[in-house]
Amino acid sequence: MQIRSGRTLSPGTLDALDNGIIDLLRVNGRATNQEIAEKLSVTAATVSSRLRRLEEMGASRVVAVTDFAAHGYNVLIAVGVKVAGREVQDVARDLARLPEVFSANIMNGAHDIEMLVALHDFGEINLFLLDHVAGIAGVDALSPGIAADIVKFEFNVAPL
Repeated sequence: MQIRSGRTLSPGTLDALDNGIIDLLRVNGRATNQEIAEKLSVTAATVSSRLRRLEEMGASRVVAVTDFAAHGYNVLIAVGVKVAGREVQDVARDLARLPEVFSANIMNGAHDIEMLVALHDFGEINLFLLDHVAGIAGVDALSPGIAADIVKFEFNVAPL
């Protein structure tokens, strides 16, 4: 499996204890090593060393997950992007630099790139698409879709 850092993580590298630690942190990212240790029947030192190893190998990282609406983002759009005349990876990197974009993915299928975008209101859609996205070299066509409702949003990079 290729991970974000570019390193390869072989399947089976994480054991049941690693997965247990990650599961508990998904529920409560502020849990102390002692609290995790008590729930998993190990020592806090074991939890500490496992967390350090998970971070060093690129299998976990600590992030703050924010709520869209709490920050005034009331519009979520998915945008399919067709690319022409430029490398897809280069266009994707340029799109990923836009602050409104929280996910940019190179795709197989109808679009070369798909990005997820958070905006404050519907009035920002045209400004974002026409002034920011369409102005990036290599962007050939856009196919936006507005989320009518967010049924599920979990910040889990990979299900365990």
